[in-house]
Amino acid sequence: MISWKDKRDFWIMGAKIADPAGGKIKTGSVLVQKGMICEVAPQKTPETDLPVLDAGGLVLAPGFVDIHTHLREPGFEDKETIETGTAAAASGGYTSIMCMANTQPVVDDPSVVEYIRRRAEMSGRCRVYVAGAVTRGLAGEEITEFHHLKKAGAVALSDDGRFIVNSKVMRLALEYAKMIGLPVISHCEDPYLADDAQMNESYVSTRLGLRGAPAASEEIAIARDIRLAALTGGRLHIAHVSTAGGVDLVRKAKKTGIAVTAEASPHHLTLDETMLENYDRNFKVNPPLRGARDIAALRAGLKDGTIDCIATDHAPHTEIDKQVEFNYAPSGMTGLQTAFAQLNTELVEKGEMELVELLRLLSTAPASVIGIPGGRLEPGLPADLVLLDPKEEWVFERSMVRSRSYNTPLIGKKFTGRVHGVFLEGKWYSDVS
Repeated sequence: MISWKDKRDFWIMGAKIADPAGGKIKTGSVLVQKGMICEVAPQKTPETDLPVLDAGGLVLAPGFVDIHTHLREPGFEDKETIETGTAAAASGGYTSIMCMANTQPVVDDPSVVEYIRRRAEMSGRCRVYVAGAVTRGLAGEEITEFHHLKKAGAVALSDDGRFIVNSKVMRLALEYAKMIGLPVISHCEDPYLADDAQMNESYVSTRLGLRGAPAASEEIAIARDIRLAALTGGRLHIAHVSTAGGVDLVRKAKKTGIAVTAEASPHHLTLDETMLENYDRNFKVNPPLRGARDIAALRAGLKDGTIDCIATDHAPHTEIDKQVEFNYAPSGMTGLQTAFAQLNTELVEKGEMELVELLRLLSTAPASVIGIPGGRLEPGLPADLVLLDPKEEWVFERSMVRSRSYNTPLIGKKFTGRVHGVFLEGKWYSDVS
């Protein structure tokens, strides 16, 4: 573990420097001055009197970027706050996150965008970008004032948590969003097919006696939105793809030149429907955990570029929320703190993916999808960096949780790969002793 004193000008020495965009990891030195990356050089002895941080044995990479976070504030501060959510993000290696619009009040007015940005500046542990709502009140009926939301600081538009059923409204949204250069993020799920669903529809759901959502509920919605993207030329981003059919639809759309991107969540890449057999409500998410075939398709989609990036869908709920009958428990699990460790353990350590590719999917790729800064380790850019040990074994204990909520099934799990801390504009944040 490095020794750190709160200085803004220093050398980081001995680390393996990851360049996700270039697909390389090599030993080098990084000079940080006034919160900016000033030099990335081969390993050498610094020729200045600046402090030296010995990061030998660790990997230094661009800070992670999450484009699907539920911070809950304003309105649901019992579940999460901007302060606790960004603390969880920093603990997991994230230096930038984008929060969703399903707060109370909904992020359908510039004043709410401004409120979140001010709160993040006051108490946030990482950069916070804001997704404005596509429709007023997330009701799916009337589109919001996109231009005013963008002027206030919104970088994307989403009714995440709700599918916009009215095709005319979605068409208008894509057309107007295209005019002002913002992507529309779609939660693709036919609400009629998925009504009151508790998990994936399959043999497992039948055996457990739980109402299931068929894969078709996602795939029908994705197919419609892809056709509307083709019609309008708007930028469409599909949130949390979870089915093999969904991956195939996105793949075919990309081959025809439609402006569509897609993300997958860590839990959909590593957990499956059989894990609900003990009725643990922390495995209840939306879209639901699917089967082995779907997981294989998602991983294949990451490898061939069909799935552009990984996003956590960090969705905190209180313990009281989750400790009810399964049917009434809300869907969602937290994920910011465990995303890297979970994926490194299941994908990199098992030989399915190179470390540098995972780092790209967590940093460079999501930043590119939304068009926000971040994901690069280059001179002239802010020193937003993550320092990690991809081989360290550790157990995620309840006492380590930085979110305000504990709704994750991963407490007590052993992982390989641990984040040691992040630099945000050169300022070090770590809770690893």
